[in-house]
Amino acid sequence: MAAPHLAENPLVAIIGRANVGKSTLFNRLTRSYKALVADTPGVTRDRLYGRVTFEDHTFLLVDTGGLVGGEEDLSELVRRQAQAAVAEADAILLVMDGRQGPQVGDAEVVAYLRRSGKPLFLVVNKIDQPSLEAALPDFYQFGLDPLYPVSAAHGLGLNTLLEDLSQSFPRPPELAAPAPGIRVALLGRPNVGKSSLVNRFLGEERLLVTPQPGTTRDAVDTPFTWQGTDYILIDTAGLRRPSHVSPGLERNMVLKAIKALYRAEVAVLLLDAAEGLTGQDLRIAGLIEDQGKGCLILVNKWDLVPKEPRLAQPILAQVTEGLKFMAYAPVLPVSVLTGYNLTRVFPLINDIYDQSGRRVKTRELNLLIREITARVPPPRYRDRPLKFFYLTQAEVHPPTFIAFVNQPQGVPDHYRRYLIKQLRQELDIPYAPLRLFLKGRQRRR
Repeated sequence: MAAPHLAENPLVAIIGRANVGKSTLFNRLTRSYKALVADTPGVTRDRLYGRVTFEDHTFLLVDTGGLVGGEEDLSELVRRQAQAAVAEADAILLVMDGRQGPQVGDAEVVAYLRRSGKPLFLVVNKIDQPSLEAALPDFYQFGLDPLYPVSAAHGLGLNTLLEDLSQSFPRPPELAAPAPGIRVALLGRPNVGKSSLVNRFLGEERLLVTPQPGTTRDAVDTPFTWQGTDYILIDTAGLRRPSHVSPGLERNMVLKAIKALYRAEVAVLLLDAAEGLTGQDLRIAGLIEDQGKGCLILVNKWDLVPKEPRLAQPILAQVTEGLKFMAYAPVLPVSVLTGYNLTRVFPLINDIYDQSGRRVKTRELNLLIREITARVPPPRYRDRPLKFFYLTQAEVHPPTFIAFVNQPQGVPDHYRRYLIKQLRQELDIPYAPLRLFLKGRQRRR
């Protein structure tokens, strides 16, 4: 069972001062490929990245504003964002405020970025009316041509930016035949045991393991075979809270981890049993859920948990309750030190991978949606019945379904959750991060 090779998409970083519109531009571009009404999990988290598809190009967009924190000088923050972007990004969008004009320190940031040799695009934001274009000549002082005047809030000028940005990406090289295997990304906070887990499976000290958090700085691919099945284990740097990410190096580590997760088919999230589920664990889980990856939750260091069920069960209950938004992910207590439950890890990874890649025929889905909606009829919307016409599958990894309905905006969240639960149950894919989109069907004349 060999997984298809997933080539890395180019990574584009957005940098700039506060309030120049980085997040608005990020939201505008990443929303461009989500034309349907999506199932949104009910959890608050920081969105650091998104996928953008423009014509025949796809790339990862990273909002580096989410990677910085602390009470530092603004120009210093921008310079540190630039350092992270230069290290990992394939292209850089430097956003400035077209209404306020260039600021002190901007020239140094531009000079630093130009020396990197990375494609650099100066995006002059908030140009939403012709009178504001009179301020554009001030931005030519940086020697970047052309400028890209846009209004992220109104979607103006973005096509030109995307066209030129897409042309800047290097042509993918001729790749040698990739190593076969299911790609498994190991994610978690620093020092939860990711590298130790890989070494335990390999039976050797292949990866550096020390008590010092942050030892792993790159995403390391390690081929591995278990009971005749090939895997690629991707050990990633520990992801810390944004406010605890130190300048330069650790921001690069975060970007590497995001890229590693993107090219994996299954994610393994390690938690620390002694600490329980933390806020940063929730943020990492949010990254996994956003990308639609099948996920296995390992609660490591179980050897440190008292053996009495009354003391052990609340730990698992806290994890399960906190991760309700990805309830499809199985939770397994393990001990990398003693080997407890490690024989169950790869069978679960196989199940998650197989279920996430399952494809169902349209005829079977149409029969199924009729049964599900007949069992519990959808509610009325504006005094009209909601009618589901048919259901089709668009993608795998994750299984993505599109339901055509007369009033998609009228389907309440509780009924969407009911549909997803029934699909998981009837299709026997309890571990798959199933996606359900609703789309209106035009009436025939």
